[in-house]
Amino acid sequence: MSAVPAVGDSRAAPTVPDVSVVLIVYNDAGRLPRAARSVLAQSLHNLELIVVDDCSTDATAHVARQLAAADPRVRVLRLPVNSGGCGAPRNAGIDAARAPYVMFLDSDDELPYHACKSLLLTAERTGCDFVTGEVTRLFEESGTTAFWYPELFAEERLVSGLASAPEYFLDHLSTNKLYRAGFLTAHGLSFPEDLHYEDQLFSARAFVLARSFAVVPWPVYTWRLAADPATGPSISSSRHKIGNVADRIAVARLIDDFLAESGNGGLKVAKDTKFLRHDLRLYLGDLPFRDPEWTKQFAAKVTPYLAGIAPEAVAAMPREQQICQYLLQTGRLAEATECARTLDRPRIAPRHVVRDAAGRTTWGRTPPADERAARALDISSWRLDEQPFATGPLRHEITGLRVTGTRLRITLRSYDPARLLGGAVPVTAGLRVAAAGGALTVPFSYASARPGAREHTADIDVDLRRVPLGPKGFHGSRHPVVVLERLGLGRADPLLAPHALPPRSVRTAGHRVRIRCEGRGAGRLELQWERTGLLGGAEAAAARLGPLAAGAHRLHRRLTGPQAKALVHRELQRLPVDGDLVVFEALEGRGYADSPRYIHEEVRRRGLPLRCVWSHAGSTASFPADAELVRRGSWEYVRLLARARYWVDSHGFPASLAKRPQTRYLQTWHGQAFKHMGFDIPELRLASPEQRRRHREAVARWDALVCPSEDFERTFVRANAYPGELLHTGLPRNDVLVRKDEPEQRDRALAARERLQIPEDRKVLLYAPTFRDGARGTGASVRVDLARLLTGRDGAGEEWTVVVRPHYYEHFTVPRELGHALRDGREFTDLNDLLLASDALLTDYSSVMFDYANLGRPILLYADDYEDYRSATRGAYYDLAEIAPGPVLTDTGDLAAALRDLPAVADQWAGAYAKFRARFNPHETGRSSKAVVDLFFEEAQR
Repeated sequence: MSAVPAVGDSRAAPTVPDVSVVLIVYNDAGRLPRAARSVLAQSLHNLELIVVDDCSTDATAHVARQLAAADPRVRVLRLPVNSGGCGAPRNAGIDAARAPYVMFLDSDDELPYHACKSLLLTAERTGCDFVTGEVTRLFEESGTTAFWYPELFAEERLVSGLASAPEYFLDHLSTNKLYRAGFLTAHGLSFPEDLHYEDQLFSARAFVLARSFAVVPWPVYTWRLAADPATGPSISSSRHKIGNVADRIAVARLIDDFLAESGNGGLKVAKDTKFLRHDLRLYLGDLPFRDPEWTKQFAAKVTPYLAGIAPEAVAAMPREQQICQYLLQTGRLAEATECARTLDRPRIAPRHVVRDAAGRTTWGRTPPADERAARALDISSWRLDEQPFATGPLRHEITGLRVTGTRLRITLRSYDPARLLGGAVPVTAGLRVAAAGGALTVPFSYASARPGAREHTADIDVDLRRVPLGPKGFHGSRHPVVVLERLGLGRADPLLAPHALPPRSVRTAGHRVRIRCEGRGAGRLELQWERTGLLGGAEAAAARLGPLAAGAHRLHRRLTGPQAKALVHRELQRLPVDGDLVVFEALEGRGYADSPRYIHEEVRRRGLPLRCVWSHAGSTASFPADAELVRRGSWEYVRLLARARYWVDSHGFPASLAKRPQTRYLQTWHGQAFKHMGFDIPELRLASPEQRRRHREAVARWDALVCPSEDFERTFVRANAYPGELLHTGLPRNDVLVRKDEPEQRDRALAARERLQIPEDRKVLLYAPTFRDGARGTGASVRVDLARLLTGRDGAGEEWTVVVRPHYYEHFTVPRELGHALRDGREFTDLNDLLLASDALLTDYSSVMFDYANLGRPILLYADDYEDYRSATRGAYYDLAEIAPGPVLTDTGDLAAALRDLPAVADQWAGAYAKFRARFNPHETGRSSKAVVDLFFEEAQR
């Protein structure tokens, strides 16, 4: 299809551009300028923007001409007829490109500021055929972002052919790449024009044909996922169309043909793995929201193709996806839909499990009909009988819903194949409904069931008038959860609704509440709140006022935001100081823990005449029942900090709140320093003068700092340029570790093991890695292959249970097949509970190693990314191998071997352990809390 030249083609450019960006557009006049600006404002100025209009019928052509008139770097092409896809306009752009390098952009997306320049520099430096980079997915409805397959873009690398890194089949977008134009021409690379998902074939051919390609770890493309249905569904969000399914399978077959014809058949397993992991997985996740007829047509389209998938690719999928695929292929479509809700959700259980004649646990209500079915449905590896209460699988479904006035009468059925709800210790149950003003929890009890039952039912009566909505009401969606608690350990699970649940509507307290099944994910019950009446009228008026309402909102934020609170805080300091008031805070309000907890306990033990108030960030569960609490960031919090004689915390009170001269601030910090701190961190070392000033002022507020060792003084104290008083004591939080043999600490350890349901004959390995800068929340810090460690042939064996306690910045989920031997330790606010309960510690660069040495128990260090962490990421004050109190390991097999012979490892490292303990814990006597109170609260003891 030939493109028609338009505005911009006749003007001669002064130089050949370095990069041609091909921007394709169809009926998207509103978003086209934003996409174009992201190109024209690039840090690489010498580029051209080729706007290819796929024969739009709206104002797109006019907008494109305006862009070309405003900037000579813009050229516009218009196709004579609409192609119906992305292939034809992209091909037209390739033909028109004048630069030696080409990129692609869609009109609803954007390029980050340095995308073109950074990719070009990498291409020129490496001489590769193309460069690929990370994609930021921007969810416009929530404003949140996520990376596209971040594991593919963890580091900068040059790959010599796809065979050496076949996982890049997953990187099938064409838009996050800079291509050498000569490479495209030499191989005749173009997009297919008669079907969708043309990216996948184009990218697969490019990866296979490239002599080398480069990978960069920074975002080079912003993929915007629109929230407004009026913009029209994209191809990737049109999976509800059977034609969409057919196109995706057709492209997969074309890739198969290309691999065979080009002599690359050995890559088919990797390509099939990609198809199952990405393409098929998207449709399987949609099954709970499709009607039976659609599912039948989908199965008819996809099952013939699945028959030719390599068995190795099937085996690489999670077990629940393998089961879902089998049920689909064997026509058990209703069961496949049921199974689809569990995909990537290890805490959602199957409805039914059964034991077959061979003693295997299999998926389904009845035993499998034959051996093939038994193997396909075998879930014995999940070891359901050994799953713990906190993370074992449950499934809560609504089987009936009646609406009477403002009351919801919910009939609940909980499927419990692991028998978590039975046992001698009762479970406390409730349904929690949250909104803007907090949450309503409605207690309920399950109907009596026979011992060992795997299903439980309950009736729950929820009055929506009791849900706290806040003074301004609430607009948004919330999903009720089933909350369960036993022995101080809680869990919250989704409440699943049938897809066919008829939508209902309830009016209550100036709101309309729509009740329906969520149209994505697991299919939770969804309550959508909308203001009506006076509240709705105010909201509608605000919408009509437009800029004036936005200005009023900005004014409200200014009057209630941090700057306003800082101003009020300063004014309150004109009032007399409250000489008896102490404000305590730990972990930025996360709970009753760290050194402030033990200082508080010592203050209470002595009966000092002090009023102790604790700050919390929302959860109050970890605090003593009689503790006086205040919400962090509230106006009352501001008032208390302004009046208090003493501040005590482990991290940092808000930097915007200045400390009055009469207030004494004790900073305990939260451990020794191994990784760089303060002005030694790259972000601060290279920061602006203003950022450095703010940090300096925050530190200057400290009147006293707990200093547990001379090394702490050489590292942390120096790095933060702290000039004040040092309390040369141990860390108060370590007192209980030094006194580990006292009855109180032994009981605490036993209680922790009981909460975690750790069998008496099991040893406990506490795995506590620190976070990785730039990768918070990605799970990147959990680097040990836990499946290999716990279930592999060369694993640690059956005697160990691993408790994972990641940093609170980090994401972690217990895999379904490891629940019998793996526990999630994040429910414990105070890490000391887990330290006391463990037999050995596994960490990396966390300060927990210094604390743990007070127990005298083995310490293992897993540091497979040490060189990168020390040199490129955070930086460290020590050579880990020189100070290590135990072996520094880089392979899970070596870790397992060390655990199998831990006494011998401990003996081998005894000397290094003793030196480590003497160097970093010289003041740990078990009486640090007493020493700190003596020194800091001297005035209150007179």
